[in-house]
Amino acid sequence: MRGGPIAAFIISAFLMSFLAGAAAAQTIQFTVSDLALKNGESSEVGDVYWISAQCKSLLKGTPEVEILDGPPGVTATINAAKVVPRTYGCASAVSGGKLVISAKDVQEYSYSRMVLRINYKTLSGDRQRSENINLTVYPPN
Repeated sequence: MRGGPIAAFIISAFLMSFLAGAAAAQTIQFTVSDLALKNGESSEVGDVYWISAQCKSLLKGTPEVEILDGPPGVTATINAAKVVPRTYGCASAVSGGKLVISAKDVQEYSYSRMVLRINYKTLSGDRQRSENINLTVYPPN
């Protein structure tokens, strides 16, 4: 009877590792956390995706972005694209998007924190994630 608890522990550890492998991974792969834009400029900030542990996209559509806080004249959009989630060791492209920040009609210099909310429609329901970017915008000369 001494082997019973040990066998139960080994089986439960195996099942836990198996279930942990089924977890979904999502992220925004930013190449910068500080961004400076002149009036009329746009910058591709990073990749947006939601994947399974097997590097398969779990998205039902292109993610959407909304600005919760930021300077006037600045917009954020996500353009549909195939992206490679290399952070998770994936080699193939999956459905996702590219996050683009644009400055238009900027009237004065500002330095502020931009707060974004990314909305994902996944196979397991709607998900959200927020990101912060330190943003400097410059008016036209």
